[in-house]
Amino acid sequence: MKYKLLGRSGLKVSELCLGTMGFGTESGWGADKESSFAIMEAFGNAGGNFLDTANIYKLGTSEKIIGEFVSSRDRDYWVIATKYSLKDNTTNPNASGNNRKNMMRSVEESLKRLNTDFIDVLYLHIWDDLTPVDEILRGLDDLIRQGKVNYAAISDTPAWIVSKANTLAELMGWSQFIALQVEYSLIQRTPERELLPMAKHYGMTLTPWAPLAGGALTGKYLRGDIGRIKPESNRLNENSARITKEVIAIADKLNVYPSHVALQWTRQQGISSIPIVGATKLSQLEENLKMIDLVLSEEDLRRLDEASKINLGFPGEFFREDGVRLNNFGGFYDKIERR
Repeated sequence: MKYKLLGRSGLKVSELCLGTMGFGTESGWGADKESSFAIMEAFGNAGGNFLDTANIYKLGTSEKIIGEFVSSRDRDYWVIATKYSLKDNTTNPNASGNNRKNMMRSVEESLKRLNTDFIDVLYLHIWDDLTPVDEILRGLDDLIRQGKVNYAAISDTPAWIVSKANTLAELMGWSQFIALQVEYSLIQRTPERELLPMAKHYGMTLTPWAPLAGGALTGKYLRGDIGRIKPESNRLNENSARITKEVIAIADKLNVYPSHVALQWTRQQGISSIPIVGATKLSQLEENLKMIDLVLSEEDLRRLDEASKINLGFPGEFFREDGVRLNNFGGFYDKIERR
């Protein structure tokens, strides 16, 4: 596996990130400790070093499993990313949210579960629309200065807030967000309206969650294997089915799995992107690891774009006229190719 720099930092992470939301058997599903260990061992043997978890995944069990696994290995090899924000207990009204009190409490609890002295990347998990952004930034910067966190990142937050935050951090000399985690796939392309251009502008690495749309893009839902998904989900509608059929057609042409096509598409969108691949079975990880050498042709990308394209809304569509942007300077028009 190759390594990439995470955002505007010198941190080297593997080109795929292992999602560990399913480590633990709470809620009646997931991988037990033995299976989770086997998955991480295989990921590490393939050169993977980037692990994604959160304080609430499997009620903290995901972090505990990672902590136990890493404690008997080289801690410095692994880049552990975790998150804070969502409620992980009911002991007090500040056991959730982006506020400093919850941030500090959550980090201390995560450090205990992970059995480590530091977290490599700490994500704000989701915007609470309550906490001032300067409170968040100062808290994260304090954790970094204390050595409890190495880098800050952000997830599931409006683009204008992230933009404001990184600008303020730059002005104040605080640590900036180096990665952006959002749902992004051929079935969920709305981040292209604001979030992806913003991330690219600030040099942030995109870490897409659900790049396979919960398995929809593997074709399993077309085969009737809908599992726990709700019938009204947009992953089961006609649009998703049409997109998935195009993915399968290209996969058949290239003699690869549909998941390979869907994952690689997220890595060829003109922005630094490290998709998060979840696994609760070793076979799932082994299948996904085989995609790292795949490169989609311009024709394949065109077909996928045509099948899944969205309306960018205003001002995105205003800037795009028949595939070009028209810039009017000095009374004449220059046609500039849109990428």
